[in-house]
Amino acid sequence: MSYYFSPCRTEMYMQKYLEFLLEHYRELNLPYSFPVTFSYIASPSFMGQEAILCYSDEYEIIGAIGYITGTGENDYQDTHIAQIQIAYFLEPYRGTLLFLRAMQFLTQHLEQIPHEVKELRFWAPVDDRLRPLFAKLAERTTTVETENGFLEEYRASFPDLHSLATRFRHDKYYN
Repeated sequence: MSYYFSPCRTEMYMQKYLEFLLEHYRELNLPYSFPVTFSYIASPSFMGQEAILCYSDEYEIIGAIGYITGTGENDYQDTHIAQIQIAYFLEPYRGTLLFLRAMQFLTQHLEQIPHEVKELRFWAPVDDRLRPLFAKLAERTTTVETENGFLEEYRASFPDLHSLATRFRHDKYYN
C-alpha cells in the first residue's frame, strides 16, 4: 500500500483535517476535556499555520498531523521550535512504514517553512507501549498530571530527527 501526504493550504483542506479529527475524537484518547482537545487540534488553523493530511492510495484520509511553531511561554516568537499538536492515523494503517513515511514527510516539510526549525516537541499520554518508540526519537523532558491522566513531554533536535528519517530509503517530497 502506498500513502501520500498533503499540507492543508486552503480552508477546504483545513476543514477536512478538522472534520477527520473530530470524527475520530474518541479514538484520540487524549487526557483533556473536549474544549482543550479541540483547541490543540484546531490551533494550526487558528494560528494561521499548517496541518498535514495523509491519504491512502484510494484517496481516503487515513491520518492527520497538526503542528505549530513557537511556544506559549514565549508568545510564539521562538519559531525555531515546532510543536506537534496532534498525530493520528486510523488503526488499520498504523505501522512502522507509515510512521517512518510520516516522519520523513514532516521533516522535509518543516525544512520548507520560512524559518529554521531547530527543535521538535510533542506531548503524549503515558503509555508503556509507546515509550520505547518515543525514546528512539526524542528525550522525555517532563511528566505532568492532568485531570484525565498523565502526559509526557518529548523534545528532539530537529537536525538529528531529520538525519534519522533520511537514513532509510525515502521519497524526496520537496525540491
